[in-house]
Amino acid sequence: MTLSKVLLLLVAVLVLVVVAGLARRVGLQRAGGTVELSLRLKRPGHGRGWGHGVGQFVGDELRWYRVFSLSPRPRRRYSRRDLEVLRRRDPSGAEHRALLEGAVVMECSSGGRPVELAMSRSTATGFLAWLEATPPGATLPR
Repeated sequence: MTLSKVLLLLVAVLVLVVVAGLARRVGLQRAGGTVELSLRLKRPGHGRGWGHGVGQFVGDELRWYRVFSLSPRPRRRYSRRDLEVLRRRDPSGAEHRALLEGAVVMECSSGGRPVELAMSRSTATGFLAWLEATPPGATLPR
């Protein structure tokens, strides 16, 4: 294979990956109930370990998809029944550089494990409303 054919093939593959990523994002947004949502994936220190993504509210579940992924499946899932907000705070230190401007950090617990979500203030309002909108009796033991 000549160098020009190899380069052409690489460009074609790159274009296909970009188109697939865009199609995935458009598909998520068309399904509705999506917001820009960052999630702390690692806990090495303040300001580090944040992943940018899209959150989707589906019934009693919050699904989180990475922005730069081709996977049709969410990377994380959180049940409304298990998710509890412990504290709301502004980003501190290096988090200002890692998160979108104007973000608020929601320190939560899900099944006893810590979860940190970062979102815009208007999204935080909607998120809290979604958490509080649990149907009557839904939190009772089964």
